[in-house]
Amino acid sequence: MDQTVMVPSLLRDVPLLDEKEVDSVRTAGNGPDAYFYDRDVYSYYVLLKSIRDDIEWGVFQAEDRRKDKVDITALDLSRMEKEGEGEDLEKLFHYHLSGLHTVLSKLTRKANTLTNRYKQEIGIGSWGH
Repeated sequence: MDQTVMVPSLLRDVPLLDEKEVDSVRTAGNGPDAYFYDRDVYSYYVLLKSIRDDIEWGVFQAEDRRKDKVDITALDLSRMEKEGEGEDLEKLFHYHLSGLHTVLSKLTRKANTLTNRYKQEIGIGSWGH
């Protein structure tokens, strides 16, 4: 998404999926992809852009940039250590790592779909392949 120069206003009212893809999603029921057909490409662009800093810099660094006044992280970490003494930290780590991997994979697919759809709309669909 960053390698392609985009004009976000061109993404408004552009469906993410083609008509034939929309029909297959509608017949599939209300699975996780059922919401694709009623959103435009711009809404996905805004979603990906809004979480970009957290992905690139990490959540804690983003919070530190926003709130330089108060150091809450030290208090939260000490509280979590007391509460989590009986928990298996390795299992928790793998659980959250798996969830993070799933979310990042979905976001990557959305970014690639958004970029390809944008290229189709402006007529450069075969570039970069």
